[in-house]
Amino acid sequence: MLAEPTTVRRRAVETQPVDFRRVTRSEWIKFRSLRSSWLMLAGAAAGMVAIALVVAYNTRHLSTSLQLDDIVASAPMQGYYLGQLLIGALGVLFVSGEYSTGMIRSTLAAVPKRVPVLWAKLTVFVIITAVTIIPISLVAFISAEGLISHFRTGFSLGDPGVLRVVIGTGVYLTLIGVIGATVGWLVRSTPGALVSYFALILVVPVLFGNVLGTWGKDIAQFFPSEAGRSFVSTIHEPYSVAPWVGLALLVGWVLLGLVGATLTLRRRDA
Repeated sequence: MLAEPTTVRRRAVETQPVDFRRVTRSEWIKFRSLRSSWLMLAGAAAGMVAIALVVAYNTRHLSTSLQLDDIVASAPMQGYYLGQLLIGALGVLFVSGEYSTGMIRSTLAAVPKRVPVLWAKLTVFVIITAVTIIPISLVAFISAEGLISHFRTGFSLGDPGVLRVVIGTGVYLTLIGVIGATVGWLVRSTPGALVSYFALILVVPVLFGNVLGTWGKDIAQFFPSEAGRSFVSTIHEPYSVAPWVGLALLVGWVLLGLVGATLTLRRRDA
């Protein structure tokens, strides 16, 4: 007896084109699924507020032993020193982590044109960092000045240059994080990218500024961290550029890094 033929039902598989919105959504899922991303972002935010309060408490009474940069309006924002380490490292890891795990091959297979992946990562990183760090900068300043006001006259957001410094701190940390991400694209190895980032932000400017004499100081002011420092400070130090020139230089470093990252992504295999 012959068996009855089996009817095979085929379901149509709906395919959707790869567009920037879907690539960005994919990068958002990657970011939010990593606990380390949120821990580093939270660490930077908490550190900025904590350091602002420590500075405020230590300078609640004016004395001749205090340094100028501890009593000016930008003093409570010194937490950005810690922030640039954590946010920059976060930018590096957001990119290089995919190369370490090999996930980048799947990502680039799904998005053959490649460059949209870079811009999607950039969009997710910038939005999350800016939305977090800029309000935290305001919280850090207001909390510190609230503490200082119980002991002496402090500063307000309406004072000259203060709003630029407070908002600018969040802008600076966002941009420095993007530089970290571009280093991740260029180097691709997490240890190598972290070392390269810390060298660019910390080591090389110190060598030029403190070891190589006057000509070294003239060059050091153009590095990202030194240019950014001039933008987030209310005092103008020797061998430093003007605040808005510092911001322009920082943006220039970001654009240079993005150009390098784009060329690297296009020309090198995953």
